[in-house]
This record gives sequence, structure tokens and C-alpha cells, in this order.
Amino acid sequence: MTQVALEALGSVATEARIGSAAARRMAEVVRAVGPELVEVEKLLAESSRTGASPGTEAAAHLLGAGGKRIRPVALLLSASIYAKPTRRTHELAAVAELVHGATLLHDDVVDDAPERRGQAAARTVWGNAVSVLGGDLMLTHALARCYEAGNSLIFEHLLRTLRTLVDGEIVQLRGRTALDLRAETYFHIANAKTASLFDWATTSGARSAGAPEEHALALGRFGVNLGLAFQLVDDVLDYAGTSEVTGKALFADLREGKITLPLVYALESDPRLEVLVKAVRAGEESAALELGPAILATNACDRVRSLAQERTRNALRELHGLPASEPRDLLGAVATDLVARLH
Repeated sequence: MTQVALEALGSVATEARIGSAAARRMAEVVRAVGPELVEVEKLLAESSRTGASPGTEAAAHLLGAGGKRIRPVALLLSASIYAKPTRRTHELAAVAELVHGATLLHDDVVDDAPERRGQAAARTVWGNAVSVLGGDLMLTHALARCYEAGNSLIFEHLLRTLRTLVDGEIVQLRGRTALDLRAETYFHIANAKTASLFDWATTSGARSAGAPEEHALALGRFGVNLGLAFQLVDDVLDYAGTSEVTGKALFADLREGKITLPLVYALESDPRLEVLVKAVRAGEESAALELGPAILATNACDRVRSLAQERTRNALRELHGLPASEPRDLLGAVATDLVARLH
């Protein structure tokens, strides 16, 4: 197994700080899909070399920085419930990561982000235009690989997913001019930007392996719930993941018009916090330092924790009707371990 593949899966346990028991379960995932992930990494490297410079360098810069590869892992495990993954399955797993990587390159430009995955963002190295075009290059490779897989259902689903991703980004971007603190807006964005690609990955993995369509759709619902739980956990960790709430880094997203569910729920509990929210949006550092503890003082994070656990239970229920197998159990372990980050 290549070092990149080992680090990619290992980071699911180490970066998430999920404890020794969860780390042992993730080691089982490494053993189950490690050889398959090696093939996916080869395809990703090939994609990052194919095209015009410096777009290829921007793509390689992002892909070479690692990442958890949760979407390819979910796709490979979904396929493995029904058959040993083939070259076509590897291609689709690469598609999932290429689409995700493309959105990151684009997001960094929209957000003026200085870093990504612990290194300088591509936009700071080559400029915004190259970062955008590098993301576009990754999307063209994703579309080509998906089309060549030869399954019209999978390809049409990818096109719908891409439209959904763009829609979510646009709705989120609107918050820069008029901040929308409604829970329904939050869930629209979370479903569009996070859950939709998990849905495509798990559904497509099953379809690529010849699963019955009702099973593929159940795995898609699993993916939706997994993606939402993943986002909810990240939201809580933004507030409660460390011993200190610094304010400055924590509310950079808020200044950009991005909302998290703990903030939405905190405002429901204490509408007076809206004054602090407006002050943070205006760039007042003292307000940011005050808002973090004020949110923690409400029951907002507990509500989001409970919701993440509910989404995880929903995800696990979707697995019950599938053939009993190690890959199915490992999918359940991935879902469980993501929420275990909260403890």
C-alpha cells in the first residue's frame, strides 16, 4: 500500500481524535479497502498530471496534501457489500474525490482562504484564476471518468449532484450580503454542499457492483444521513472541540456569511445574541470573543449533538436491510466513529 493511501485512511482516526477503540475499527477499514484505495490514489495522481500547466499543479497540490478520503471509502465499501470492486469502481471512487477536491479549490477562492489541509492554499501559490481552473480541470476529469464507467444512471445522478452543489454554494454566498439565520437555510446548504455527494458516492458504489436498485437507494439514504451527521459534528467541534474559544478563527465563517447550526439554535434560545452576531459581521474582534462563550452557555451544542446522533441512527437503520457482510458493518463503524468525535 502506498504511503498516501495509508495516511489518507489513518487520518480518519487520528485527525478526528475518536479514541483507541474507534481507531482500531478504522484499522479494519484500512485492511478492507486499502488495496482498492491504492488504485484510487493512482487514478487521482494520473488526473492531476493530465492537462495544461499550471492547472495540473494546482490539482496536484491539493490532492497531494492528503485528506480523509471518506467519500471514496464510503463508495468502495458500498460496492464491496455486493462484489469485489473492479476498475470501474475505482474510477467512480476517484470521481467522488475529484469532485470534492474541485469544490475545495473553488471554495478557497470564494472565501479568500490562505490555507487548506495544513498547507498554503493553491490560490495563494498560483493565484485565484489558476485555482478556479484547476478545480474546473478536476471536474472535467471526474465527468469523463464517470461517463466512461458506462452507467447512465450513475452519470445522470452525478450531473444532478453537481447542480445541487452549485446551488448550495450560491445560497451560501447570498449570506455575504444578507445573513439568513433560519434553520431551513442551514439545512438547505448542508444537504446541497455535503450530503449530496455522500449520497452519490454510496448509491454509485452499490450500482457499480450490481446491487438491487432498492439497496442502492437505501445506501444513498445512508449517505445523506452520514453526510449530514458529518457536517453537524464539524459544526459542534468548531465551538466545543477545544478547551478555548478564540473567536478570531471561529467566526471567520460568520464574517463571510456562513452559518452553523449551533449559532442558529443559540439565537433561538437567546435572541439577544443577534446584537453580537451583527457586531462580529462588522469585524469587531471583542464581539467575536464574547459570542463563542455565549453560544456555549446555551443548549445549542447539545441540541446539535443530539441531532447528529439521530442522523447516525437513521443512517444505521438504512443498513439493516442489506446483506450481512464485513463491508456493511464497516460502513456502520465509519458512521458511528464520525459521531464519536463528539465525546
